[in-house]
Amino acid sequence: MKLIEAVPNFSEGRDIGVISSIAAALSGCEGTKLLDIDPSRDANRTVYTLVGDPASLEVALFSGIKRAVELIDMSRHVGTHPRIGACDVCPLVPFSGVDFKDCDALAKRLGEKIWSELEVPIYYYERSAGDDKRKNLSDLRRGEYEGLSDKLKDPKWLPDVGSPIFNPKSGLTVIGARDFLIAYNVNLNGTLQQAKTIAAIIRESGRFLKDSNGRQVYDLDNKPVRREGMLKFVKAIGWYMEELQQAQVSTNILDFRKSPLVRVFHTIRQEALRLGVDVTGSELVGMIPLEALLDPGRIEELSSSQQEKKVEEIAGELGLNQLKPFNPESKILEFKLKDEKGFHET
Repeated sequence: MKLIEAVPNFSEGRDIGVISSIAAALSGCEGTKLLDIDPSRDANRTVYTLVGDPASLEVALFSGIKRAVELIDMSRHVGTHPRIGACDVCPLVPFSGVDFKDCDALAKRLGEKIWSELEVPIYYYERSAGDDKRKNLSDLRRGEYEGLSDKLKDPKWLPDVGSPIFNPKSGLTVIGARDFLIAYNVNLNGTLQQAKTIAAIIRESGRFLKDSNGRQVYDLDNKPVRREGMLKFVKAIGWYMEELQQAQVSTNILDFRKSPLVRVFHTIRQEALRLGVDVTGSELVGMIPLEALLDPGRIEELSSSQQEKKVEEIAGELGLNQLKPFNPESKILEFKLKDEKGFHET
């Protein structure tokens, strides 16, 4: 079967009515299945995961984004997570019988439709970007919603689709084909500044060096000196969750085979201990493939019961149950799809 995974992120994580209405719109099309809804009150953001054939998924995603544009007012939005639009980002991931070209084609069709019918401008990112300078989501989102009006006036940041006129209610949507990305947060019994410090140390892009007086260090060419981070293919920021009175190092793992989840957790824990901070647990946002938790080379050697036991052990090691129960049947793609009776007949 030709199946694409979509992980649209919407800028609403508090209003249950809005979250449910978007979910209903996303799940109203045959040929797709809405597999997971993961809201965050502090981030004020909800991550949805759905899978479907390309044509059906296009209908479902447009329906969900249309509903979000109707219900979400970005001029009133406040949250800890960076964002620039009501539907902030919509990644498309090859899942079965498709490749990145199929996902890119869907991204381009969806982008054109969103602009022509909803008047929300579009950036394409990752494998769908027309320019290498636009591949990185953090670059596209720099300045966030509050800086978007000025950003769209800059010739370097004109939309890929649509007019560079700021839409104050809906902002802008980023769409693109990409590989599996793991959104993974590690919880700290510490401060916002400690979380930011750890994030800067472990992320691939690293941090700018400062001297003992806190001043920027420059090289002989008068360029700021940056120290590379500890983990390849990992992005990270630090934030503080007021509701839970906990700091988090929030990561995006771009290649979980090169920087496995367990390694990310223990690296953050190691750096936290250096600062005298305890790691209290962690959480997964959205869904993950089974091989992100288990050794990809050994999955087929394990029976279903052995896989489930190993997942349970790793979940305990990472403290995935700290903030809310971790249910492998709802968070691991293969387990969830196995339980979706009738999906393959749609």
